Amino acid sequence: MKSNAIIIVICLLPFLGRSQNWGAGVSALYNFQSESFGVGARVSIFPNNTISYCPQFSYIFIGPVSEYTIGLSLEFKVVKLNTFTFYLLAHGGYNNWINATSSGLEGASPANWNAEGGIGVTTNQCLRPFIEYRYNLKFQETHLRLGLLYFFGCRVDRMGYRNAKKVKKSVVCPAYK
Repeated sequence: MKSNAIIIVICLLPFLGRSQNWGAGVSALYNFQSESFGVGARVSIFPNNTISYCPQFSYIFIGPVSEYTIGLSLEFKVVKLNTFTFYLLAHGGYNNWINATSSGLEGASPANWNAEGGIGVTTNQCLRPFIEYRYNLKFQETHLRLGLLYFFGCRVDRMGYRNAKKVKKSVVCPAYK
């Protein structure tokens, strides 16, 4: 498992180096079928483009199912408004079902590859709450994610002092003259 995570991070480093606007965040998730709760972490690369890349990790540990998933989501922005952005997502990942042997499902296995599809909505600020509804094709189950992302190098005020193009290099703060 650790080698998979290291390989994914190494493959993503070139994207992070070139991207001036990327973010990281956490989420809480609830699986409706197994009635299980968990947490997640993600990085969002190119968040303001039509397609964003989001490496993710989630761990479900409260309820009858214990599992973790590491994977990559692609977010396709379908509606961009001033305040909110609505998106479709596709996610592929490796799933380790920790307590698969205690499951009554036929063919339950600890190591699984799975795919998910879903919809989501987020705000367009530096600190972006989001909510996603996902469907897992392999296990035919749905879950809800509620989270918060912070984007580094984000500039909300495009016309004021935060606009790097408008800042003069010779500006001196009056308090320190």
